[in-house]
Amino acid sequence: MNLRFVIILCLVCCCSIAWSQDNSVLTKPKKTLQVTRASVKPKIDGVLDDEVWQNAEIATGFIQFRPDIGNTLPQEQSTEVKMTYDDNALYVAAYLYDDTSKILKQLTSRDNFGQSDFFAVVLNPNNDAQNDTQFFVFSSGQQADAIANPSIGEDFSWNAVWQSAVQIMDDGWIVEMEIPYRTLRFPEQEEPTWGLQFHRQFRRSRAQYTWNELDPTQGNVGLYHGELKGLKNLKPPIRLNLYPFSTGIVNSFDGDVETDLTFGMDVKYGITDNFTLDATLVPDFSQAGFDRVVLNLGPFEQTFSEQRQFFTEGVDLFSKGNLFFSRRVGNAPSGELDLAENEEADIPNEVKVLNAVKVSGRTKKGLGVGVFNAFTEKTYATITNMATNEKREELVEPFTNYNILVVDQQFNGNSSISLINTNVMREGDFRDGNATALVTNLQNKRNTYVINAEAKMSNVNYQNTDSETGFSSSFYIGKTHGNLRYSFDHSFADTKFEINDLGLNFRNNFNNFGADISYQIFEPKGNLNRYRINAWINYRNLANPGVFTGMNIGGRYFAETKQLNAYGFNFNIEPGKQYDYFESRDGRPFIYEDIVSIGAFYSSNYNKTFALDIDGGLFKIFEDGRDLFGYNFSFRPRVRPNDKLLLVYSFNLNMANGQRGYATFVDDQPILGERNRKIITNTISANYTFNPFNSVALSFRHYWDTVNYDDELFTLLDNGRLTTEAGYTVNNIGDSPNINFSTWNIDLSYSWQFAPGSFLTALYRNQLFNFDSLSEDNFSQSLGTLFDQPIQHTISVRLQYFLDFKGLKSIFKKKDQPQDRHANHFIAPRHRFGINS
Repeated sequence: MNLRFVIILCLVCCCSIAWSQDNSVLTKPKKTLQVTRASVKPKIDGVLDDEVWQNAEIATGFIQFRPDIGNTLPQEQSTEVKMTYDDNALYVAAYLYDDTSKILKQLTSRDNFGQSDFFAVVLNPNNDAQNDTQFFVFSSGQQADAIANPSIGEDFSWNAVWQSAVQIMDDGWIVEMEIPYRTLRFPEQEEPTWGLQFHRQFRRSRAQYTWNELDPTQGNVGLYHGELKGLKNLKPPIRLNLYPFSTGIVNSFDGDVETDLTFGMDVKYGITDNFTLDATLVPDFSQAGFDRVVLNLGPFEQTFSEQRQFFTEGVDLFSKGNLFFSRRVGNAPSGELDLAENEEADIPNEVKVLNAVKVSGRTKKGLGVGVFNAFTEKTYATITNMATNEKREELVEPFTNYNILVVDQQFNGNSSISLINTNVMREGDFRDGNATALVTNLQNKRNTYVINAEAKMSNVNYQNTDSETGFSSSFYIGKTHGNLRYSFDHSFADTKFEINDLGLNFRNNFNNFGADISYQIFEPKGNLNRYRINAWINYRNLANPGVFTGMNIGGRYFAETKQLNAYGFNFNIEPGKQYDYFESRDGRPFIYEDIVSIGAFYSSNYNKTFALDIDGGLFKIFEDGRDLFGYNFSFRPRVRPNDKLLLVYSFNLNMANGQRGYATFVDDQPILGERNRKIITNTISANYTFNPFNSVALSFRHYWDTVNYDDELFTLLDNGRLTTEAGYTVNNIGDSPNINFSTWNIDLSYSWQFAPGSFLTALYRNQLFNFDSLSEDNFSQSLGTLFDQPIQHTISVRLQYFLDFKGLKSIFKKKDQPQDRHANHFIAPRHRFGINS
């Protein structure tokens, strides 16, 4: 085993033992809420006339933690919460007193907070301060839910099926909730104590309160939960949820029309009380949003965020160590083609995912285990001989298995240590990849300092040549309490570290050091609700050879006023010579000197009908013989004429004059050039939400990018400087390096939740793409050329239905057996602000 890996492992274990002996400063007694079992379940309608609520204990006395700390609510805004339970679910009733004329209640899509007051219930069945399940209900009637822990923060890609109802009253608003046990993970328990917290936010002022007092100056929020007592003889249900779906697709491009009808199913099954299997059978990702493609002139690959729900939901364990980049599964084929001069290849953009499975969970003692497995099918490229029109197929991606194993132990209510392994196995002579990481997140019990450390090893089997083993590590230590905070970090990767079979690392071969210092306030001061100032310095080297590559110094200021307007500015300086060993594409350094950039932004209060975001920046080089200057500007007005409609327009302009960089290869050597680059991006988003169950969304994006090189081109000297002595010009190197690049995308979708967890989604999408060398064409000329290209139209309709085990059993009940009128029941809206289920 690599010696560095062993040393870091020993250090981690020593730190874990030493830090676990600190004494906690969280000594305030926790509030408790005592509940009793309901003999008759309450009706989830937002009307608190059920018998079970009459004598239930009240949780009240909410205390503010943002923007002020420690304030209590006045009587006219008091909050009263009650809870009960039965064999199937927890039930919550909250009366939120307020001036109803001031309640914000924008209708949004699920998990979108918008401009709306909210009430939240946070449950932690293990009472371990680290693994929370959060349920939000907004004054509009919409829902949001998330899982949360100190490692990932809040993950709103997690979705559960539960019921809620909202009623607006003369003196406030009411929330009623039913949280089925199938949404939680816990073992059979006789008399458990669960972690419990309630949150309430007044959106008009962003004032947020909790039932059990929370100190935002230190520790994670889970450490400040109260306790839920009185639960007895809880038995976790059989957690079997089925999501059968069908999708119909019509695709039209350049006169060719293709249709397809697919059937599949997603499955969630509770293998044990704490472990769940998630599987997608015959996956369908046809309605994932479009990628925001840009022109990539850099030496590293262009990547996009994950938009497929199966790969975004519940992946917190698998994200440990950053070894898992889910877009690798079903990405473009990995194989390379050796084409003759007269051959052209049609290579698929993606590989079909045959199926994918996740198993994950955590025991009562904090041991988390995760297993991920996916298969992709063989993929072929079609190669055409342009002289004879003969076609052949060549394998560009074999049958492939992707596998991840994670073991994560939490302790102290704020720390964890994890071991992660990823493995990719491809049939035949294609490469295989394996990576392992040891990851630690250590916080002392006083919640004043944190140490994060990682040690990673990679192995790539190239089949026909020797395999390569690489190593990477990172270390971070920082102060995490009080107004003044600081940190130090170090990151390292040798030249053979390679995790891109299933992970993402843009580059290896680095040995970098950094430091950061910040000052922030946690309570309003003057006209400011909050502000934060931070500064940093980074010093960069190659790992091999151990040479200096560059450094930068920067700072940032952010502030929010009491009127909820935000503003800030930043600067960054790269002083002296900087050595870029990647821009040349052949490992030789490209030198530039003394670049300075500054920027600023302003964002007005989103509560208002009209709001505006503006930001911009400048950058300049101070190097003899160069005249690099650039700027960027962004303008984003947003209009919310009523609680149902939101319109956002965005204009972005980026200009860089005198930029130098790689242009092409000639005679096996890199050619660089000085270029002017202009980027204009226009986007429009419009959302109309009829009620929490029906919404229409429009998304439009047009991206235009031109790169125009000076006539004289450079070759790179071994000392890192550029020369024109070779005599290369734009006109004598063959294909012109000038670029005119543009894309166009429109997504129009309608979503209807016709039953709990069940959706009908209709989508229309079109897209255009153009790439040529007409870099001197103006905007209108380029737009005309773009519209001359064939346009792709896609129409898809997807129907997904939710079934749980209880619902499946009820289907087969005899007709003379009594039915539970609430099981899988859709509650129709009763109030103009909607009732969500």
